[in-house]
Amino acid sequence: MSDLSDGETTQVKGSGSATYTLKNTGGMYSCTCPAWMHQSIPVERRTCKHLRALRGDDAERERLGTAELAGKPVRAARPKSADGQGEEPAEGEEPPLLLAHKWEMDVDLAGWWMSEKLDGVRAYWDGKQFLSRLGNRFHAPDWFIAGLPGTPLDGELWGGRKKFQRTVGLVKRQDKSDHWKELQYVVFDAPAHQGTFEERIEHCREVLDVAKNQYASLLAHEPCRGEEHLKEELARVEGLGGEGLMLRKPKSNYEVGRSSTLLKVKSFHDAEAKVVGHAPGAGRHKGRLGALIVEMPDGTQFNVGTGYSDAERENPPPIGAIITYRYQELSEGGVPRFPSYVGVRDDVRWTSKGKAAGRMSARAAALASASAPASASASASGARYFEFVEGTSSKFWEILLEGASFTTRYGKIGTDGQSATKSFANEDKAKAEHDKLVIEKTKKGYREVSAP
Repeated sequence: MSDLSDGETTQVKGSGSATYTLKNTGGMYSCTCPAWMHQSIPVERRTCKHLRALRGDDAERERLGTAELAGKPVRAARPKSADGQGEEPAEGEEPPLLLAHKWEMDVDLAGWWMSEKLDGVRAYWDGKQFLSRLGNRFHAPDWFIAGLPGTPLDGELWGGRKKFQRTVGLVKRQDKSDHWKELQYVVFDAPAHQGTFEERIEHCREVLDVAKNQYASLLAHEPCRGEEHLKEELARVEGLGGEGLMLRKPKSNYEVGRSSTLLKVKSFHDAEAKVVGHAPGAGRHKGRLGALIVEMPDGTQFNVGTGYSDAERENPPPIGAIITYRYQELSEGGVPRFPSYVGVRDDVRWTSKGKAAGRMSARAAALASASAPASASASASGARYFEFVEGTSSKFWEILLEGASFTTRYGKIGTDGQSATKSFANEDKAKAEHDKLVIEKTKKGYREVSAP
């Protein structure tokens, strides 16, 4: 059987006149056929008849680690952990992880164990392999895991500060390449150990000393001396490009699920949203992504227009992808203010709660279909957004120019408002009226700001 080298593509004939492209990216194989595209499992676990015909059934079985290729992979029975303290999760099964709550300034953290919150990929070492939060295997090279204990560890695959997306790209590779040399496995707990947090950390230190693995290290902790110490350390870490801090309650147990014994502290908030559309760019971003139109679990939609590299604007996350974004606060209407793109998430499950969830709003659809910016100062979506806040008055006004017509939307901040479209004899007249209205609104005290 033939195969594809890393980065290579080939085309195959489908049924009828259809042609599909097969590609190998770091050992992760993909196909543009509907059968591959529409599977509801992570991309690294997908296959199709075209990949099997190219590589052979045995090669695909070995790559996916499955007992069969059709339908859902068959999982092996869950084995006992090496120390007999419970069972190890089978691949594809969510590992038993301790998750954090946000610190709401309602707990005195003096005496708690403080550490940096690493901006990496959570990885559960089950004694044999790394598993993601959803139970998917990370294909680490043998030399990367050499010496790690046969007992579970909890940690982060970390490529350094401000390298989250690079780290995600590396751990998703399936070729066990030397790119893993850019990463460290930073350990911060031992899930199967029955002792207190302090005893578990000492256990981690002992097993890592025995492992003598240059790619595995223990996360540093120090006692928090109080709120001022917390603020100083948070400022230091964020000043270095770090994400924030984690605080562990002294003498606490390892609890599966979210626990008040583990708190995260950050100046900015992180959250997940689903991509429902792409808004075109303006200015130097013309012809590529201007902003992602995303949806919160409750169905609220907004634009994320900053935080992208040029490569990400050229090849943005597809519709349906789950992304992490960072924001400052929520508006009165529940919309994130100043959202910034962080990266794609493959290790979380998405649950829609709102009635409108999954459908692009009329405003989002209008912005996504805009083919040209309104002006050089227009937002990435092509619309210009203004707010007027004075006394008890809190209003917004937005205008989107499209060829020989424009659409205005206005109302109370935090609501969808109402909209109207006006058409003209030609584009020049539409542009002139557009500019006139912008000047009038500015004179009335409206201030142009980033769209929420």
